[in-house]
Amino acid sequence: MAANLTRLLEHNLRNSSAATVQRGVRLFNTQQQPEANDDEEFRVLNLRTVKQQARRREIKKDAVQPPRTARMAVDQDWTAVWSGPRSFHPASVPLPLRQGYTERGAAAPSKYANAELMKIPNFLHLTPPAIRQQCEAIKKFCTPWPKGLESEAKWKRHFPIEVLSTDYCHSLPTIRHPEARRVTITLRLSDLQFDAHAKDKFLRLVGDRYNQETGVLTFMTDRCPTRKQNYDYALYLLTACYHESFVTEPWENSKSEADMEVYLFERNQAKKSAEAILNWDSKSEEKIAASPSYAASVEQLINEGENEYNIAKYKEEVLKMLNIGVQ
Repeated sequence: MAANLTRLLEHNLRNSSAATVQRGVRLFNTQQQPEANDDEEFRVLNLRTVKQQARRREIKKDAVQPPRTARMAVDQDWTAVWSGPRSFHPASVPLPLRQGYTERGAAAPSKYANAELMKIPNFLHLTPPAIRQQCEAIKKFCTPWPKGLESEAKWKRHFPIEVLSTDYCHSLPTIRHPEARRVTITLRLSDLQFDAHAKDKFLRLVGDRYNQETGVLTFMTDRCPTRKQNYDYALYLLTACYHESFVTEPWENSKSEADMEVYLFERNQAKKSAEAILNWDSKSEEKIAASPSYAASVEQLINEGENEYNIAKYKEEVLKMLNIGVQ
């Protein structure tokens, strides 16, 4: 292409004027300039194909809502917020609670992200309004207070057994405290009906569960895993001891005076001796029996031992029985 243009110019120089020559030079320059530009630029050699990066899908996150305490009304129904037992939740409790320990005397940690407040049980579901609302709900299932139980004396007469148990508030993996299963039942011995033989045998069966000073009988059970089982076991012990005391074994009839644990005036030779002294010169068929006060003084003197009071009481009853005046 360049050689053709050169020959054209030479021909024009020979056959045309100077103006024509100048016009040909300008044409040559304009033809040569793009070729020079093409030689300076090089195409990029791409040996591997570049994958077009996929655009990541943008995930729209919802705006973080403010805590419930900030949106809670002043007259909020607390039973709707905290209706039952649950772990502590800082965003639902509108109280500036703090618990824990920090070094250098700083304030205790706040309620947010506080594991100490989540460890212990709380009673936020047992507020006075909640209790009042629950009482109103169960009031329709209640019956009137029974007549005849207006005083404590009447309660004890109709319900002589008193049941004692303890509930514990603790932080353990189990809801059952080891000491909560313990049950204690108490009642007065005078509330049970005994004869002489049954009472003596019953006291031997219960042992140290009976307090002679107060007259109270106590059964404490804790060997079963639950409170209900220990309560049933305590009632079983009381029932079994009571009915067993009325059973007379064959060997009990063979007991002699020396085998008796306590002295009984009615079953001893002292009664026959005292009545023989009182009736030694009596010619009538009616026999004079020893007075109950004399018998009680003899039993008290032998069972409790000799002391100043028992000896004086025995002396007084002997003089009274023999009708001897004190000089």
